[in-house]
Amino acid sequence: MQIVSLTTDFGVKDYYVAKLKGQLLQQKRDLQIIDVSHHIAPYDIIEAAFFIKNIYRQFPKGSIHIVAVNNVYRKKSEYLVFEREEQFFIGPNNGVFSLLFEELSAKDVFLINDLPPQTLFYEELYARATGYVSAGLPLDEIGNHPEEFVQRLELKPVITQSQIRATIIYVDHYENVIVNLKKEEFDKIRNDRSFEIYYKQHDPINYLSRHYGDVAIGDPLAFFNSSGYLEIAINMGKACSSFNLHRNENIQINFY
Repeated sequence: MQIVSLTTDFGVKDYYVAKLKGQLLQQKRDLQIIDVSHHIAPYDIIEAAFFIKNIYRQFPKGSIHIVAVNNVYRKKSEYLVFEREEQFFIGPNNGVFSLLFEELSAKDVFLINDLPPQTLFYEELYARATGYVSAGLPLDEIGNHPEEFVQRLELKPVITQSQIRATIIYVDHYENVIVNLKKEEFDKIRNDRSFEIYYKQHDPINYLSRHYGDVAIGDPLAFFNSSGYLEIAINMGKACSSFNLHRNENIQINFY
């Protein structure tokens, strides 16, 4: 059975998700459709890339991941299909995939707009491309390479020998705050030194926990989560609203 994951900015109030699923099932009735999220902030390709980056390796080989976020991003929007790490990806040529795979280029991706007729809506294009991939059709028979592969730069921490300035990139359902700092980057700069994590005017955190239960209920903590990102949280609390922390704000780590 072909697995297809869906990540969209459609929300669930409207009929858009059902329409896309209907189009997919017209192409292949026995699809197993997995909803990653339909609550990506409207047009937010950075959040979409963050979600996909954290889930696709858990899927079986040959899975198809449709990233339907900011679909109509210009007058003549383009839509792509490509394969990476034995997984297939379908979505708009708006920069979202460059945030997912830094080394990706125009020679690695194929246009699905080339599927006839060119007047199809993107939902139909995604469904048609899913059918072609499911049938094992070589990607170079689906379409040509785009003239331009749209690229966006990923926001990275600013790192010196004594300090890291990182950015909040996501706040989850529990209001835990996710920071764009990976454990390997932190460990490399730390080099076994002491540190303090500063977030607004609150007392700094100077040690890393292993999980939420390492501190008392209501106490703050910091740790590297299962995806390898730095997380600031409150045990059974809401770090975002309690500390007035929001996406795109900076946190600072000093080493001494």
